[in-house]
Amino acid sequence: MSNEISLLDPSKHADLKVSKPDFSQVADEHILPITLHEFSRAATEYPIVFVKNSETGKFQSVVMLGLKPEQNLSVVNGEWVGSYIPNAVKDYPFAVVLNAEQPDKIWIGIREQSKQVGTDAGEPLFKEGEETPFFNQRRESIVQHFEEEQASQSILQFLAEKELFRQQTLTVTVKGEQRNINGLYMVDEAKLNDLSDDDFLDLKKRGLLGPIYGHLTSLHQVNRLARTEMLSE
Repeated sequence: MSNEISLLDPSKHADLKVSKPDFSQVADEHILPITLHEFSRAATEYPIVFVKNSETGKFQSVVMLGLKPEQNLSVVNGEWVGSYIPNAVKDYPFAVVLNAEQPDKIWIGIREQSKQVGTDAGEPLFKEGEETPFFNQRRESIVQHFEEEQASQSILQFLAEKELFRQQTLTVTVKGEQRNINGLYMVDEAKLNDLSDDDFLDLKKRGLLGPIYGHLTSLHQVNRLARTEMLSE
């Protein structure tokens, strides 16, 4: 997805419109970020795993949309054929813009180069200098998703401090070919079960047991991806 984001301005973008989603921009994305708030829905369809930023050391939860790089089995001819669409995809072409000098404020930006953005067709963002109901609804969803992402980052850091993540190679067989998918992290179920009663109760109080077990259960969806790949060829 394009990362060139312009801060939305009613005077500059008075005529801007956003048309129906075109998912071709993520057709070659085999993983996409999700928040812990999405686990219960995403886990019914996709494997949920974690990746680690080698520079910052921070963990990010992601859904696997394919079993090899540049493969998204949920996008066909620009249409999303899966039943669950990650928030990161639904928010496109909008994005949150932050200012280090005003950390308490959230602005909304837009990717003007997106095929969904123009002045001819689609839903207008502004009318007579004011936000339209369409844009107001999108803005509220984007802010909510951003807040959920911030909360997820804090929780993942907590899980990392408890040393609950372990790196693991995921092995899957497609048409007799064995593939090893590297660079993935998962919750170590053995360490989870070995937590002290106090630490386990802490996880429960934080509402983390549901997402954790949702992640572990979702790993069985790897086989669904393998079947989908075979049927798509």
